[in-house]
Amino acid sequence: MWELLSFVLRSKQRVKIIKFLDRPSTPNQISSGTGLAISHVSRSLAEFRERGIVKLMNPKAKMGRIYVLTPKGKNVLKSIK
Repeated sequence: MWELLSFVLRSKQRVKIIKFLDRPSTPNQISSGTGLAISHVSRSLAEFRERGIVKLMNPKAKMGRIYVLTPKGKNVLKSIK
C-alpha cells in the first residue's frame, strides 16, 4: 500500500488522475477534466493497471474505454484525500 501511495504522490499528474477516477471515466474525460494531455493520461492509466490501481472495464473496446478504481486504488485515493 505504501509503495502505491508513494508512486502516485511522486507525480502531480498522477494525483490529478486518481482524484478524477472517483467515478468511472474514459481517458478523454480524464484529459478534459484535468487539463492533462491524453498521452500522459494514457501512460498513467497503463502504469496504474500494471500496479492494480485501476481496472479496465471494457478491454475489447478500441474507443471509449472505461476505467474504475480497484479496492487498492480506492485505498490510495482515500489516503490522498
